[in-house]
Amino acid sequence: MKNTPLTLAVLALCTAAGSAQAQSNVQVYGLLDVGMETATNQTPTGGSMTRVISGGMNTSRWGLRGSEDLGGGLKAVFNLEGGILMDTGAQDGALFKRQANVGLEGAFGRVVVGRSFTTVYDTVIGFDPMGFAPFYSWATSGPATGPSKYGFTTQYDNIIKYAGTFGDWRIGANYAAGEQTTGAQDSAKTGFSTVYKIGGANLMATWERNNGNTLPATGNRDKNTVWHVGGSYETGPVKLWAVLRDYKLVAGKALTTDVDATTTWAGIAYKTGGATTLTGAVYHVNVKNVAAGKDSDPTMYVARYRYALSKRTDLHVTAAYAKAKNGQLTGLSRDDPGYGTTQRGLTIGMQHRY
Repeated sequence: MKNTPLTLAVLALCTAAGSAQAQSNVQVYGLLDVGMETATNQTPTGGSMTRVISGGMNTSRWGLRGSEDLGGGLKAVFNLEGGILMDTGAQDGALFKRQANVGLEGAFGRVVVGRSFTTVYDTVIGFDPMGFAPFYSWATSGPATGPSKYGFTTQYDNIIKYAGTFGDWRIGANYAAGEQTTGAQDSAKTGFSTVYKIGGANLMATWERNNGNTLPATGNRDKNTVWHVGGSYETGPVKLWAVLRDYKLVAGKALTTDVDATTTWAGIAYKTGGATTLTGAVYHVNVKNVAAGKDSDPTMYVARYRYALSKRTDLHVTAAYAKAKNGQLTGLSRDDPGYGTTQRGLTIGMQHRY
């Protein structure tokens, strides 16, 4: 076997995990999701395409996480997590692109330092009917087609993150250092979130600010502010969601138009008496601050059938349709552009968790 750096890293981590079992709790985990997609307007000439995809309901990943009891109710915790591209077997970005952090957990909550999902991500993911599916969800961002995705940041480098639960309240906060010599606030990132549970309902609110670097010509920096408000309600086999996100990027460069949009979505899920879950969702982006007749204001409709073969293995089928106004282009994907004013797609896949 060829000893590549990745191979050696994985072997070393697995060896460390095995030897640490007597001292701490270490878990190897992962999620594998692969399928097929067919969609219209996938090429500049308007052609359709059928392809193998990595992730239909969830992005594929593997990781190591664990804790050590330090006594007095205090624990040391860590998490290393990387992405996998199931269609090629390739590593999705850096080895631990998704998470690489260590911290402490106790009655006060949990604090981690390193690279991590943001507190906004941790909160909003529970309010997306599609569960932040890589295909056919605009909860993290809008479609890749157009000048902006109008979304929020899912992960930060250089993060200090806190999460705590107190009765019916969950709160979170994070700060990511920009690490710039030009000033502490250049490229700094800050976020807050809260969730309140009342009966079968959960209400949430989040706020996030991402700074750019100061421009010598103006003395100003880009300031990207995103906030969410939303809720969910579950009764018996039915669950409902509704969320609003406001996105605004104030430009630091002179004579540059600010970027502004509001995204809303709503959804419903129904669990049958057996292993089937049916989910429907609608996402809409209200594009603002553009020239008259140039706002695409895209809307996407999604329906998903999910069948649980076991507690860890699911089959899923998802269909979606997106459309835009004023002759503007749009697409279903938050990663791949569409080449028409509408796009239709269908995915069929399988997911396994370990």
